[in-house]
Amino acid sequence: MKQSPKEFYQTQLAQHNQLLDKLKKQLAVSSTLRVVLFIAVCVAVYVAFGNIKMVISSIVVGIALFVYMVSRHSTLQYKRDLAKALIHGNEVELKALKREFHDLPAGNEFKNPEHAFSQDIDLFGRGSFYQYCNRTALQMGSEKLAHLLTENTIDNIPQKQEAVKELSKLAVWRQHFSAVASLVKTEISSDRVVTWLKYYKPFTPKWIKGVAEGFSILSVAFMALYFFEVISGYILFGWFLLGLAISGRYLKKVNDLSQHTSKIQSTFEQFYKLISEIEAQEFSSVLLSEKKNLVVHAEVKASAALKKFSKHLDALDQRNNMLVGVLLNGFMLRDIRQAYNIEQWLATHKTEVETWFHTIVFFDVYNSLANYTFNHPSHVFPEINTNVQVLQVTGGGHPLLNPETMVRNDFKINEKEFFIVTGANMAGKSTFLRTVSLQIVMANVGLPVCATAAQYNPIKLITSMRTTDSLTDDESYFFSELKRLQFIVERIKTDRYFIILDEILKGTNSTDKAIGSRKFVEKLVAGNSTGIIATHDLSLCEVSKDLPQVKNYYFDAQIKDDELYFDYTFKPGICQNMNASFLLKKMNIVD
Repeated sequence: MKQSPKEFYQTQLAQHNQLLDKLKKQLAVSSTLRVVLFIAVCVAVYVAFGNIKMVISSIVVGIALFVYMVSRHSTLQYKRDLAKALIHGNEVELKALKREFHDLPAGNEFKNPEHAFSQDIDLFGRGSFYQYCNRTALQMGSEKLAHLLTENTIDNIPQKQEAVKELSKLAVWRQHFSAVASLVKTEISSDRVVTWLKYYKPFTPKWIKGVAEGFSILSVAFMALYFFEVISGYILFGWFLLGLAISGRYLKKVNDLSQHTSKIQSTFEQFYKLISEIEAQEFSSVLLSEKKNLVVHAEVKASAALKKFSKHLDALDQRNNMLVGVLLNGFMLRDIRQAYNIEQWLATHKTEVETWFHTIVFFDVYNSLANYTFNHPSHVFPEINTNVQVLQVTGGGHPLLNPETMVRNDFKINEKEFFIVTGANMAGKSTFLRTVSLQIVMANVGLPVCATAAQYNPIKLITSMRTTDSLTDDESYFFSELKRLQFIVERIKTDRYFIILDEILKGTNSTDKAIGSRKFVEKLVAGNSTGIIATHDLSLCEVSKDLPQVKNYYFDAQIKDDELYFDYTFKPGICQNMNASFLLKKMNIVD
C-alpha cells in the first residue's frame, strides 16, 4: 500500500533518529580510542627515551595511527551531520503538511515592485508561495528558484512536468541529495568561484613536479642512511634546510593560493558528493537525462574530477598544521607540489566547473518542485493544449488555503475573452485573482495546480493589483498606477499575456475612474487581450453590452438574520449586494 506523505516522513524520521543514536555511540568510542592512542605513544616514548631510533619509530607509528583515526572520526562526524540534516528535513515537511512553514526562508530579497506579477500575488515574503514551496539547500538554488518563478516563460512545459513527476517519485534520493547540499558551507558565491577559476594565473614551473618527486625520494634515502648511521644528523638537517629554502621561494604565492582555496574547499568537497548522487541515479525524463549527461558524458566523470580537486585543496589546507607545514615542506617540498597539482587540475577542468555547478543547482531547484508535488498528491498537472480556452479549471483553489475549508471554483476563460468580476468586500474577488495568477505561474514552471482537473493553453502573466506611491521617486499613487498600466500596454504589443487587474484607477474620482476604466478595458479588448478585472464599479459591467468578448461574473454576499454570509462561489452575472454600509453599522462605526 502506498504511503501518504505524512507516513513517509514519519518513517524516515524514525529511521534517521535510530541511525543518529548509533553514530553518536561510535563517535564516543572513537574519541576514547584517540585518547588511548595518545597515552600509549607517550608511554612508548617514555620507555624508549634515550634510544633515539625507538623514539622516532614510536612517534612515526603513533602519527600514522592517529591520522587514520582522525580520518575515520571525520567520516563518522559527517555521517552524523548528514543524519541530523535528514532528521531536520523530515521535521520541516511534517510541519509544512500542517501549514506551519512561516519560519522558513521567505525570499524577501527577491521582492520587486516593478516585476510583471510577483509583487501582486504574494510570491515572496512571509506566508508566500515561495516560502511554502522552497526547499533549496544552496544559496544558488534559492536564487535560481526565485528566477524560475518570475522568469515568465512558457517554453517546454511538458518536459518540465515530466521531470517534476519523475523526481517527485524519488523521495529518498531527493532527501539525501538535499541533506548533502545542506552541509555545503560557502564563504563566497559560486559566481565568484567561477570568476576566480577563469582568471587564475598559475605560478609553478613545469619542472617542479619532477624536482619535488626527486627531492622526496632523496629525502627518504637520507633518512634511511641516517637511521642506519651511515650519515650524520648534520647532513640530514642541512638537506632539510635546503628544502625549506626552495619552498620559501614560492611561499608568498602559495600563501595567496591557500587563502583563496581555503574558502572554496568545503564547496568542492560537497559538490563532488552531489555530482556523485546525480551520476548514480537513473533518469528517464528528457530534461533530467539531459542535465545528467552534462556530468557523465566526459573522459573523466565530473564527480571523480571534483573529488580529486577536493583532495588537492584539502592537502594544501593541511599546511596550516605545524608538522605538515615545516617537516614535509623541508623534506618533500609539499606546498609547491600541491600548488602544482591544483594548477594542473585547473588547466584541465576549470572551463567545465560552471556547467557542473549549474547542474547541481538545477537538481536543487527541481527537488523543491518535486517535493511540492509529492506533498500534494491530490493536485493535478494541467493538460497542455492549444485549443480556444486559455484556462479551464475544475475545483480550483489557492494552494495556501486550508484544503478542508477551501471553497473551490470552476471557471473557463477563452482566448481573447475578458472577465469583469464584481462583488462585495471580503467576498473573495482578490483571492480568486491570486488563485488564477498563481495557477498560471505554477503551470508555467511545470508544477501541478490546486484543482481536480485543468486544461491550459500556455500564456505569460501580467498583473496590476498592488500599486503603491513612491516617496523616493516623488510619485503619487495615481501616477504610479498610470505607469503600471502603461507598462501593461507596452508589453501586450509584443506578446500574449493573461492580464489580471484589481480595481484600477483608484487614485482618481469616481466619475473619472468609471470613464477611464471603461476606456482601458476597451483598449485591452481591442488588442485581443485575455484576462480578468475585479471592480466595485458596477457601471463598468455595462461594457459587456457593446463588447461580446467581455463577460460579467461576481462573488455574492448575503445578509441572513442580521449576519453577513459569504459563499465564495464564482458565478456569472453582476453583484447586486454590497456590504460596506452594513459593516459600518455592524461595527458601530456609524449609526
